[in-house]
Amino acid sequence: MIVGILKEIKVEENRVSMTPAGVEVMVGHGHTMLVEAGAGAGSGFADEAYQKAGAEIVATPAEIYRRSDMVMHVKEPQPSEYDLIREGQIVFTYFHFAAAEGLTRAFIKSKGVAVAYETITGPGNSLPLLTPMSEVAGRMAAQQAAKYAERAQGGRGILLGGVPGVAPATVVVIGGGVVGTHAAQMACGMGAKVYLLDMSLERLRHLSEVMPKNCFPVMSSPATIRELVREADVVIGAVLVHGAKAPKLVTRDMLKTMKPGAVLVDVAIDQGGCFETSRPTTHREPTYLEEGVLHYCVANMPGAVPLTSTAALTNATLPYAVALADRGWRDVARSNAGVREGINIALGQVTYRGVAEAFGLEYTPVGEVLG
Repeated sequence: MIVGILKEIKVEENRVSMTPAGVEVMVGHGHTMLVEAGAGAGSGFADEAYQKAGAEIVATPAEIYRRSDMVMHVKEPQPSEYDLIREGQIVFTYFHFAAAEGLTRAFIKSKGVAVAYETITGPGNSLPLLTPMSEVAGRMAAQQAAKYAERAQGGRGILLGGVPGVAPATVVVIGGGVVGTHAAQMACGMGAKVYLLDMSLERLRHLSEVMPKNCFPVMSSPATIRELVREADVVIGAVLVHGAKAPKLVTRDMLKTMKPGAVLVDVAIDQGGCFETSRPTTHREPTYLEEGVLHYCVANMPGAVPLTSTAALTNATLPYAVALADRGWRDVARSNAGVREGINIALGQVTYRGVAEAFGLEYTPVGEVLG
């Protein structure tokens, strides 16, 4: 198979979908690798490193799309790429279709095959390709919250960990999954008082056993959220509904009760955000004020730490890329239920129920497309 590695063009996105080491593995399996010039520069990988691994450096994304059977991205295709996607071409990346109607309709029109990192499942209904970036985003959420809590950044001017004789900040983390757990661990490590909310009693029992003593796992409910956000210096939204839009858990009315200069970090912004007042921001302009509360809603948080993120992403995606290239998407999907879950749109049909429901589109079970 001919596989293309595209340069990311989303604002301030410095990751790349495959390292030179990953390219070497793909070439070892007999595949032709095309890498767009400069694709790895933001992650510290020169074109020469890809050439040494056996890749051909290609000047333009148009040529990558024209020649490749499968193209790989980190973020979703941007509008300038919509018309480049060919019928039957595999696009393997993070899509988050349920929060992007324009992208969804453009991909249906292209009749390409969208294999979404974020909905591929593993053992125990895990999300193996979302997990590494969730780990990065969760840790970054606490790091960014600490920074924007400073007065110079627009926050209240509070140190998350406090100092002897001065109370630490109160951090509320909504969602006890991968993102929330990593965010809470980092905030606890800084010395904050952390409330970690989840709706699963079994999950809360586990968190009570493994989290530090300054973390307080609490059953989530609208009343609990309403109560805790009033005393919060930082709220981190870490809610995920697989392949669907995030629920709005912090309303504008709740926002009005918060401390002036408190910080909201919405890690669910890729899925539409879990705060009513959230809207996507960029690393270039990461924050805005709403009702006196500072919002950080960067849609590609791990893009700010590409040396870490790219390596972690390739570790997770490479086995799937090898399988798709070796056997084709139909054969892999027939034998692997987790990969079937990753096929969101195929040949003009919406094959992921959450995406169809988000926009009132017709849903086609993926088995009908596989034949």
